[in-house]
Amino acid sequence: MSNIKNFFSLVKFAHTLFAMPFAMIGFFEGVQVLGVPFPWRILLLVVLCMVFARNSAMGFNRYLDRKYDAQNPRTSGRDIPVERVSPQAALGFVVVNCILFCVTSFFINKLTFYLSPVALLVVLGYSYTKRFTALCHFVLGLGLAIAPTGAYIAVTGSFTALPLLYSTIVLLWSGGFDILYALPDEDFDKSVRLKSIPTLLGRKRAMALSWDVHFITALIVVYIGFSHHWLYWIGAVIFTFLLNYQHIIVKPDNLSKLNAAFFTTNSIASICYAFFVIADLY
Repeated sequence: MSNIKNFFSLVKFAHTLFAMPFAMIGFFEGVQVLGVPFPWRILLLVVLCMVFARNSAMGFNRYLDRKYDAQNPRTSGRDIPVERVSPQAALGFVVVNCILFCVTSFFINKLTFYLSPVALLVVLGYSYTKRFTALCHFVLGLGLAIAPTGAYIAVTGSFTALPLLYSTIVLLWSGGFDILYALPDEDFDKSVRLKSIPTLLGRKRAMALSWDVHFITALIVVYIGFSHHWLYWIGAVIFTFLLNYQHIIVKPDNLSKLNAAFFTTNSIASICYAFFVIADLY
């Protein structure tokens, strides 16, 4: 039997720190554009949507990949392989969170509700992509990239270019660091015919591509800065420094600091950047 705390172990809190700060950027950009009293209700609903979407995505990924996770020494201790959570319970957890996501979006505005199935299609569909394309890292990035634009739409009920630029940052940034995160699984993925940039290009070329993607990310961060003030640039400097730092500490022949690069560095980068972008708005 699966108990409640085991369901939450399916979802890594650190992963939420990648997208949630960017959702807050989109939210506060929307508030600033409208110039309305602070919409506390919408903020709560946006946070809930983020939680439900993340629960759905990670729960489904663990469910769909359970056989691979059981075979891979790095992931064999996850909840489903060790039977802390049954596959049926994990799937039920996903269904409940998908329903809650759509219901919550209904109480935001019509456009958010109409787009909610599209968002779920992306965040759930990522779990299939490693079976047929090495570009799976960027599908993961696309799922996370929904956050700033989705939060902006939640406030304004419309699209505009600026949140799409922030979404592009998230797509490239997270796609780039997911390439690094896939490095330890290169041999295993090849053995079971799963696709990834490391299996396609090899370790050194995959790391080089990740750096190139992060360089483009940094250029977009700089470009956005020209429409902001000095506080933004503090966040931009910290963010771009940490982008580069993870490439300094992760070496082709030494992946021992990969978790520090993936979880700690990227979480700090996201939080600091969002803090200074939002501070700059006010």
